[in-house]
Amino acid sequence: MTREVVRRVVLAPDKFKGSLTAPQVAAALAEGIARVTPEAQIKQVPVADGGDGTVDAFIAAGWARVELASPGPTGAADRTSYARHGTTAVIELAAVVGLEKLPGGQPDPLGASTFGLGIVIAHALDHGATDIVLGLGGSASTDGGAGMAQALGARILDAGGDELANGGAVLADAAQLDLSGLHHGIASATFTLACDVDNPLLGSAGAVAVYAPQKGADTADLDTLEVALTNWAQLAGPGFANQPGAGAAGGTGFGALALLGAQVRSGIEVILELLDFPALLDGADLVITGEGSLDTQSLHGKAPIGVCDTARKAGIPVIAVVGRTLLASQEIRAAGFTACYPLTDLEPDPARSIINASPLLQRVGSRLAEEHLQ
Repeated sequence: MTREVVRRVVLAPDKFKGSLTAPQVAAALAEGIARVTPEAQIKQVPVADGGDGTVDAFIAAGWARVELASPGPTGAADRTSYARHGTTAVIELAAVVGLEKLPGGQPDPLGASTFGLGIVIAHALDHGATDIVLGLGGSASTDGGAGMAQALGARILDAGGDELANGGAVLADAAQLDLSGLHHGIASATFTLACDVDNPLLGSAGAVAVYAPQKGADTADLDTLEVALTNWAQLAGPGFANQPGAGAAGGTGFGALALLGAQVRSGIEVILELLDFPALLDGADLVITGEGSLDTQSLHGKAPIGVCDTARKAGIPVIAVVGRTLLASQEIRAAGFTACYPLTDLEPDPARSIINASPLLQRVGSRLAEEHLQ
């Protein structure tokens, strides 16, 4: 029996964090495939799950990039961009006030804020956006979204009526919240939080306990921030503090839920929906996805799983190409993948694998073509 030749391939990888962007991963795989099967029809659809790389995925899909000046997490002057299509804007927190935006990489766990994110949201509203998607992840701050609210016109005052500075720690002194000057466009806009964490704002599973140590907070800082966010929650909306996702991005989820009326959705589901991914699969014979590390965390709604689930519903086999995998072969099959190709099979040394990811991906692409496209 002659096996049918597969010629229509969709490449839908996420980034390989610390190595290549999602568009770069897709391009490297495409080059490798084309070396062996130049007749293959390859569609590159880089994806993301709401974290860093989300805007780039939409730009690759043809959305417009909107550039603007916006302060970073410590208030230093900086520039950023978001993606725009019609009245929909996709804003990536990490690209505005993320860890990589810290000057010199120096953390500021008590003083970093989401003020810059609010600047970008205001810009989108001012320019006609009515559907705003906020990709949450990789934040440098733990301010419960207070800075974002301040940039959008909210006034957070202490007991003496003085306006608070930015940052998480100062929220311990918050006594009044004046929303009379909140941006007029918020009331007529819809806000969707694309995120893959379900942490509440407070407590042992909250924004401070789980994520603040990754942002440079020591034991004393953790106590300070937990007290501050507890006070902020009482002021801004205690009913939202326990909602899943309230603790996302240093509590930015809470601020968006309480003050913007946002809803939380799976990051990859939102991205695939906006990209109209099911339509892009029309006529495809094979889908290739992946990310830097395929592990147990991936199984909880990360990009490759979302891609795999969507493709399988359309009856299309899916192959994972990853930097490394920590899953057993039966776990990979159970997740729905036909096969998995880790770069560590070609280069076991992690540092060299990261540095040489592009040529390694080209080799994997060629191997894939030999084994699945001929």
